[in-house]
Amino acid sequence: MRTGLVERADDWIASEVPIALHYNGHPHVVMMATPADLDDFALGFSLSEAIIQSPTQLERVEVRMLLEGIEVSLRIPSAHAAAVAARQRNLTGRSSCGLCGSQELADVVRHPPRVGDGVVIPAQTLHHSLAALDRAQPLNLQTGATHAAAWVDANGELALVREDVGRHNALDKLIGAMASAGIDTQRGFLIVTSRASFEMVQKAATVGIALVAAISAPTALAIHLAETTGVTLIGFARTDGFVVYTHPHRVVGATG
Repeated sequence: MRTGLVERADDWIASEVPIALHYNGHPHVVMMATPADLDDFALGFSLSEAIIQSPTQLERVEVRMLLEGIEVSLRIPSAHAAAVAARQRNLTGRSSCGLCGSQELADVVRHPPRVGDGVVIPAQTLHHSLAALDRAQPLNLQTGATHAAAWVDANGELALVREDVGRHNALDKLIGAMASAGIDTQRGFLIVTSRASFEMVQKAATVGIALVAAISAPTALAIHLAETTGVTLIGFARTDGFVVYTHPHRVVGATG
């Protein structure tokens, strides 16, 4: 119903299904996610959660469609699988929560090492990439229900975009796609169409991304983690302005 008029119409709806990740035959996590780009998701989650340190350590991925959802079986080196089991993190992750079921504080507040130098960009580069991102989200344009994570190269051009109903999942899919393509995380920056929660900064820092721009606000813990890991964190990113919270030296004009 719009402007007082009632009409029937078909609509596009985003899919959200349970996706279970199993490492070396053992269940680890169930995430509510959009069932697309699952190979990217499996690799990106494994890297951003520091389960593996390089794409070559993900030896095999098998996807099984089940009545209840989707099971993704991953094979990793036995030493890494033992470390996963030691975390005791059998958890259910909702699309809006990356921590549900975590059993130890150390699992939550994991501090990645400091990132490298990263890129230095003019403000116009961020404005340009944000305008391009509006046109690069086909699933959200159809449904209005998904987040996106985008990688912008050193020239300010969108290189990769991944979408999902969950912001964490979109970022993991992007990280996986970048790793598969051999993209250097020091030669570009990340845009996410969501708030900058600390998990998003944590995942980005874990894989060495030095500049993160979010459409919405950051949390206090996200700012703290960005400060300590050397990440430039931008919030309220719009085509006409933004706020730099940490390490402004990577944005030309932000330190004036």
